[in-house]
Amino acid sequence: MAKDRLQVLAAMMDQGVIPVFYHPDTEVCINVIQACANGGAKCIEFTNRGDFASHVFLEVNRHFVKADPSVIMGVGSIVDAPTAGLYIANGTNFVVGPMLNADVAKVCNRRGIPYSPGCGSATEVSYAQELGCEIVKVFPGSCVGGPEFVKNIKGPMPWTKLMPTGGVDPTEESLTKWFKAGIVACGIGSNLITADLLKAKDYKGIEKKVAETIALVRKIRGH
Repeated sequence: MAKDRLQVLAAMMDQGVIPVFYHPDTEVCINVIQACANGGAKCIEFTNRGDFASHVFLEVNRHFVKADPSVIMGVGSIVDAPTAGLYIANGTNFVVGPMLNADVAKVCNRRGIPYSPGCGSATEVSYAQELGCEIVKVFPGSCVGGPEFVKNIKGPMPWTKLMPTGGVDPTEESLTKWFKAGIVACGIGSNLITADLLKAKDYKGIEKKVAETIALVRKIRGH
């Protein structure tokens, strides 16, 4: 069973950086996710990107329920309600999508699962909030206006909690721009868990990179 919705949302915001990751090999996923958790990123977005991805997710989630229950597995790239339901049945703690789908919101709300849909306009963000989405994803972050988009949304809608993915780099310059604009968290994929680190199976390197990025966010926030 998934963790409490409010606890998951609080953990996502406290963490600040959500690693976004997919790999078809269960063992690689377990090692990468454990490295992220060891580096301070307990919330991980596993993207629904390949054939049998839900089977990989199930095996990985089962592993962490026993091996390290502090890990909060979520799923990304969800575009329809049946797929959301499949991952909810497999124990996902949060659902993220590249776009807004009202049916996904209903399925998630019914089961107390946080849903962060990808939005790129004030109207979409507002509709997501109407559907009960607490943290709204900005996607693709760099294409819809970057940090300026966040500032412009939060002007008339200051209650809005935004989480960009796409266009966020694990550098002080990039993270400072986004967090100073008012985001509550961000998703970072291949810029954080790089192809080179993956190819080398350098899990200690991934842990170090994640830890440095989490520390950067804490510094920017003044924590």
